[in-house]
Amino acid sequence: MNDLEDEVEFAENPDPRCPCILLLDTSASMDGAPIDALNQGLRVLHKDLIGDEIAQRRVEVAIVTFGHGGVQVMQPFVIAREFKPPTLTAGSNTPMGAAINLALDLLHERKTLYHENAIPYYRPWVFLITDGAPTDSWQQAADRIRDEEHRKELAFFAVGIANANMERLAQIAFRKPLKLQGLKFSELFLWLSRSQKRVSASVVGESVKLPPSDDWSEV
Repeated sequence: MNDLEDEVEFAENPDPRCPCILLLDTSASMDGAPIDALNQGLRVLHKDLIGDEIAQRRVEVAIVTFGHGGVQVMQPFVIAREFKPPTLTAGSNTPMGAAINLALDLLHERKTLYHENAIPYYRPWVFLITDGAPTDSWQQAADRIRDEEHRKELAFFAVGIANANMERLAQIAFRKPLKLQGLKFSELFLWLSRSQKRVSASVVGESVKLPPSDDWSEV
């Protein structure tokens, strides 16, 4: 959407928004079964969100990928009912630091648009999924995450798969990163959808208990 389309959407649907940015690793090591499972997980997320009357008009999804094609905005912010899962391709290295910075910039722009249109919003989520470690500078991105987490401007989640560098992820993310069991992307994205549904059905600013993640994350 462009700004004019967003303004029309906000006028037609003034509900509070629940923004969620997916930061997805599409580097060469994701090729084959991992990228296939990731694509299937995105389809699960879409199907589950649009099945909920409240979430489909309140949850907004954006996708930033890093790897194949460099750092790309694969999906600008769009309301869940308009979300169409892309088919991702794997290749190249892992410019995670640049991707995080781009995602945070997108989020800042989105919140500005909410304010300009008097749209209330829930605390945004940034959800990082990677099977490696950053191949670029990441320290500034980590500082930004921690600063915004401390100010409760966002909730940043990191999920490592396969041989992901969990120690590095712990340095980047404010909260402890989780490790995916095998390639349980569908279970992961179903959990994400259910979490977003709980948040979007709550009162803005209210604390929400998230569903357990035992069926997809390692202890």
